[in-house]
Amino acid sequence: MGRGGSLANSESAMPIKARAAIALLALVAAVFHPGPVHARNQIRMVGSSTVFPFATTVAERFGRRTRLKTPVVESTGTGGGFKLFCAGIGVAHPDMANASRRIKPSELARCAANGVNEITEISFGFDGIVIANSMAGPENSLTTRQIFLALAKQVPADADGATLRDNPYRSWRDIDRSLPAAKIEVLGPPPTSGTRDAFVELAMEGGCVTFAAIRKLKKTDTARYNAICHGIREDGAYVEAGENDNLIVQKLVANPAAFGIFGFGFLDQNADKVRGATVDGVEPSFENIASGGYGISRSLFVYVKNAHAGVIPGIREFVHAFTSEAAWGEEGYLVDKGLIPLPAAERRKAAAAARKLIPLSM
Repeated sequence: MGRGGSLANSESAMPIKARAAIALLALVAAVFHPGPVHARNQIRMVGSSTVFPFATTVAERFGRRTRLKTPVVESTGTGGGFKLFCAGIGVAHPDMANASRRIKPSELARCAANGVNEITEISFGFDGIVIANSMAGPENSLTTRQIFLALAKQVPADADGATLRDNPYRSWRDIDRSLPAAKIEVLGPPPTSGTRDAFVELAMEGGCVTFAAIRKLKKTDTARYNAICHGIREDGAYVEAGENDNLIVQKLVANPAAFGIFGFGFLDQNADKVRGATVDGVEPSFENIASGGYGISRSLFVYVKNAHAGVIPGIREFVHAFTSEAAWGEEGYLVDKGLIPLPAAERRKAAAAARKLIPLSM
């Protein structure tokens, strides 16, 4: 009998369950080992520029203190990170996503459409969003109303906001005589950034709702309300400075008249170069953000693609390291980087869920 016949006979003699198991293994191998390429032996994270320094710090310590390779962390912006994360399962796609806002329903739907059906969400701390300027410039005190009037695409033409006009303000003093005469120039993140999303929701909208007629629109015309309160001017007063917050800090140092928008962690790490403005009378400090007194603050997140756990080495171990008291606790090394930790009870609950990789409901 030829060699071909022997192979056919051996396959037909194989139990059905065994053949099914081999077929399943082959399918998994095809997803995670396309062609001759072997599975990655290194975790890949993408996402928020705000979370980037925290994730990088954990990754570097993880690489030094375990036998596993140091995870690769990329700063793509929150929205860009979710786009990559939700694109599919397999070695071509990231294992984890960092975010400075919660994942949107539309992003969950994109994940599900591409077979990413089990995702673990880890809320690991808080951060404030600051509007800062160079230490060489003046100290500043702003209100969310003034921030809205400075940066909105359209602003009220009357006292209560019943009529609107294109933003006419060129200097801060045009808005309020108590503010400096410097021209309005604010360097901030692009639309793909979670910091941008949080800023327009907390600071811009916070100022927008101080006008009674606009506030009423929230119940009667949500689309128009969002367009007014979230719309940022495009005439050069607001400058999209990319996802690199360090670059914004450098530009502020070079131009003491400009302001920049970024996370408190970058302010904390560059306290010798830039200062944060008080907003609605509250200073952007660790204590004020932790207590909830500083109004422009948000939660920070890490998302895990559960299908990659056990296939890409070290995912469970890395999650354990990220949610350890040594990292995110009140005396943890991430606090030294500017992280505002969760309360102790919330940390314990979040750590237990993260380490079990309990998935979000899709």
